[in-house]
Amino acid sequence: MAETVSGESKAEVKVYDSDEELAVALAKYTADLSEKFCKERDVFTVVVSGGSLIKSLRKLVEPPYIDSIDWSKWHVFWVDERVVPKDHPDSNYLLAYDGFLSKIPIPAGNVHAINDALSAEAAADDYETCLRHLVKSKILDISEESGFPKFDVMLLGMGPDGHVASLFPGHPLVHEKAKWVTFIKDSPKPPPNRITFTFPVINSSANIALAIVGAGKADVVHKSLGDDKSSDLLPVQMVSPEGELVWFLDKDAASKL
Repeated sequence: MAETVSGESKAEVKVYDSDEELAVALAKYTADLSEKFCKERDVFTVVVSGGSLIKSLRKLVEPPYIDSIDWSKWHVFWVDERVVPKDHPDSNYLLAYDGFLSKIPIPAGNVHAINDALSAEAAADDYETCLRHLVKSKILDISEESGFPKFDVMLLGMGPDGHVASLFPGHPLVHEKAKWVTFIKDSPKPPPNRITFTFPVINSSANIALAIVGAGKADVVHKSLGDDKSSDLLPVQMVSPEGELVWFLDKDAASKL
């Protein structure tokens, strides 16, 4: 276990001997935050990504957490989504449903998926409207610091190129400052049409966990957390929340640190 400084915020970096140990630790981290926010706010707003992150959440659907967490208080969102039908293999919703949501007793109305019948641009606008309604109904907090929505936790993965959400290296969307949710039609990774939270929303979070496994991510982890001070920041290096940032790495992902 070690601490390091990443970007402007102090980040805690935790390294585990295996993917299994990481999943156990990520489950405890999430369950502890759930208990805290359910006591404080009577609600827990959770943002997930796609990719390997859902697999890393697998211990939450096992004892003791499946029984101890108050799932009725959870509201689940996606940091990004591919604009495809919900039963399409590329859907982040389908990935989360199969690996996580179908195994927990969360009310259907608390699962906030995109409207997959719309175009990318319209789906992004619709998702932002959904968030604004949830702010009005006090489900979702607003950051006093930024004026953007403040989620209780974001559980995120990272691509081997250092992308987070659908914010890719060198893409102009990494600099979007006004919108809560935006769209991309030229994703360098297929499928091309996606919606994504913007960095002002990501960085207004109370807590962010970056769960990263595998030797294929080791170079980017080293660039992000090592001594490389190049001026071209990767999207993952732009993750700098108002609250706490914790990197959960297995030893393969951390092998070049």
